[in-house]
Amino acid sequence: MRILRLPHRRAVAADLLALLAFVTVGLVNHDGHVSATGYARDFLPFAACWLVAAGTFDLYRRPRLRAFLATWVLGIVGGVLVRALVRLHIDGGDAVFAAVALAFTLLFVVAFRIAASAVARPRVG
Repeated sequence: MRILRLPHRRAVAADLLALLAFVTVGLVNHDGHVSATGYARDFLPFAACWLVAAGTFDLYRRPRLRAFLATWVLGIVGGVLVRALVRLHIDGGDAVFAAVALAFTLLFVVAFRIAASAVARPRVG
C-alpha cells in the first residue's frame, strides 16, 4: 500500500493535517466558528494521542497496516477520552462521538495520505 510507504515527514504532516481538517469541520458544524480555544480543546488531544500511538506502534519508521490501524484506533479513542477529560464532561455522547470520530478520521487520514502520495517527488540529477 503506497499510502503507508510515505516518507516520514510527509506521513506525519498528512496525518496531522487530516486530524486538523476533521477538527475544523467539527468546529464549524458544531460551534459555528473556529477559534484557538476550540483547536486547543479538540485538536491537541487528538494530535497528541495520535503521535503517542504512532510512536508506540512505530508507524513512521516501520509502516505496516497493523501499525496504522492500531495507531488510528488508539489515537482516536485516546483523543476522545482526553478531550472529554479536558472538557470535564464524560457521558454516553462520548461513545457516539468516538464512533463518528473513528469513521471520519479514517476517511480524512486515508484521503490526506493519498493526496500526499500523489505529490510529485523532486527529481534528483
